[in-house]
Amino acid sequence: MTSNDLDRYESVLAPAVESTLELLHTLERVQRYLDPSRLGDLRKLTDERLERVRPAASALVAASPPDRLQGFHDNWVEGIRLAEQSASAFLEAGAAEQPILAVLASMKKFARAVEQLYTIHEFPPLSRYFVEPAFYSRLSELDPPRAPDASVGLHHTGGTEGAGARGQLCLYVPESYDGTAEWPLVVALHGGSGSGRQFLWAWLREARGRRFLLLAPTAGGPTWSLIGPDEDGAALRAMVEWVCGRWRVKRSSILLTGLSDGATYALLTGLGAESPYTALAPVSGVLHPGNFTNGNIERARGRRIYLVHGARDWMFPVETARWASERLRGAGADVVYREIEDLSHAYPREENDRILEWLDPTLALPRAAAKGPS
Repeated sequence: MTSNDLDRYESVLAPAVESTLELLHTLERVQRYLDPSRLGDLRKLTDERLERVRPAASALVAASPPDRLQGFHDNWVEGIRLAEQSASAFLEAGAAEQPILAVLASMKKFARAVEQLYTIHEFPPLSRYFVEPAFYSRLSELDPPRAPDASVGLHHTGGTEGAGARGQLCLYVPESYDGTAEWPLVVALHGGSGSGRQFLWAWLREARGRRFLLLAPTAGGPTWSLIGPDEDGAALRAMVEWVCGRWRVKRSSILLTGLSDGATYALLTGLGAESPYTALAPVSGVLHPGNFTNGNIERARGRRIYLVHGARDWMFPVETARWASERLRGAGADVVYREIEDLSHAYPREENDRILEWLDPTLALPRAAAKGPS
């Protein structure tokens, strides 16, 4: 391939990269602002981004990359295909007989798209997508040369295909981990009908730059053990011990967080007698009645809890969170209550910054660079 051929390929790649990243950011916005009253605006924005990416994606598919870039090219094409499917599923949700299932399918495809693209994340535009702006000027530090036996990156029990299966786990060990120091651990529990494979991406960007281990399990059943026997608590504790046995974990900074059912279960299991978690950060969940019969309320004394809820939550009205905050404080817990005015029943990615600094001051953004590059 001549330099002219390479230039032609790069001229096709550039608009595909730009439009795909715009679409991914839009799909993140959809998930953050998913609210019945805002669906029209979100669909309009998604449709605009999808229409922009389609011609660029078609041109890239038809392009001939240099032999050495064939694998890179194939990953980009597959990532774009999955992102387009995610956007299309969201757009079709309005006409679907069961719109919530179409929205869930959209979120699943989004997670598969970013997982696919992470395989080539060292490509600078993607590297910036997978980290907070404060680290844009430090990308080389995040992907240092690796030893042949370095156990970093994405780990899935059950293999990649089984990563989202019931009872499996996904673990992310930032590529800059070298085992010379103990790192905090964040355990993130997905919402009902979700999986660890999906919810991992709500935290990976922060983990990669700020340097903490990220464990995203999948419930053993359709959702976490909120009714009947607790089949997930022991499994979660075993997963934490497995991580602690293979990587250096700062046991004084183990956070259990979660969304919706994951948040409700984070309190239910996190306040348990055998809990290895030093802090809890439930988002858009409720204080399960079981906490008042199993001794958890008594064990809440002195526990650090960062409770997040949306004022626009349509599934669990905000009054339930205010009540939970009062009861936990009354039990002696050290509670931070964050009520977000524009949040519906969704995950507020921007809150990760406050949660991490609250968990462990060493996880705060580097203040000199917090605003990103000029």
